[in-house]
Amino acid sequence: MNKKRSPFTIASAIAKQCVQLTSAVGNNRCKPSLQKTSIRFFDDKELRAIWDEARSCWYFSVIDIVAILNEESDYTKVRNYWKYLKNKLKKENNELVSATNQLKMLSADGKNYLTDTLDSNGIIELAKHFPNNRAMKFLDWFLYSESTIDGQSKKKAYVFFESNLIDENDIGTIKALQQIHAYIFGGLYDFAGKIRDQNISKGGFKFAIVQFLDNTLKNIEKMPESTFDEIADKYVEMNIAHPFMEGNGRSTRIWLDLIFKKRLKKCVDWSKINKNDYLNAMIVSHADSALIKKLLKNALTNKINNREIFMKGIDYSYYYEEE
Repeated sequence: MNKKRSPFTIASAIAKQCVQLTSAVGNNRCKPSLQKTSIRFFDDKELRAIWDEARSCWYFSVIDIVAILNEESDYTKVRNYWKYLKNKLKKENNELVSATNQLKMLSADGKNYLTDTLDSNGIIELAKHFPNNRAMKFLDWFLYSESTIDGQSKKKAYVFFESNLIDENDIGTIKALQQIHAYIFGGLYDFAGKIRDQNISKGGFKFAIVQFLDNTLKNIEKMPESTFDEIADKYVEMNIAHPFMEGNGRSTRIWLDLIFKKRLKKCVDWSKINKNDYLNAMIVSHADSALIKKLLKNALTNKINNREIFMKGIDYSYYYEEE
């Protein structure tokens, strides 16, 4: 195959993915099954993964890892380097190659291709064969990301899809937003689900003053939500209010999707919204909401019950918050 394809711009096609696992591994390692997929981001490079629920194990794309560690975006060069490294490891009788498992992952062209994958232990071993500072930086991120507050709350957010936590009648209310926040940050922040009692700001912008926050939230709750514009306006106002000390964006984006789902039978495919475009649109939204409305409208989908759409939405939602 001479045709180039990049595994690093999967966002526009990811909603079409149907994971088909094609082989198993030894009893001493994780055994993949038909489960959810994820995209992680290291220095804005995509790292695809598939989750095995039974063994609580992620399988990661080796090609993506090699691209990251070599700082290479050309798919052909990445693939050829992995072939070279794999042959070298085979000659050395290194067990890493035998631990590699092939499964189908979505590529940028919207098609599924068999891709070499490794579990977390395998990825750590693979990184050791890249003697450079990049490998150390990657391992620091890879080993640490799952134990952070964001990593743990993200796992809770994944489960939210099946939780049926919010009563239909509460969707769009402050109560619902508090429940979402309490669910994904419970046990991680002592203020999970609690309206803040301190003034906060970000990048020089001051969010709603505590003295008026209670009335502000009551007014936002009363805002109509029958049309796309009304829902988007309500979302913008809630962002300006920023009711929690931390975790506002992550919880409010879930809240927004629930409103869209209830009122319009649609939700946002967040993977279609570029991180910088989203952040810039939200910065100016307090003065002009046209840009964020355009981004949201172009990303709407009627796949409201699609688990993969939701999972990718969580991945991107957390990615927006990374510094």
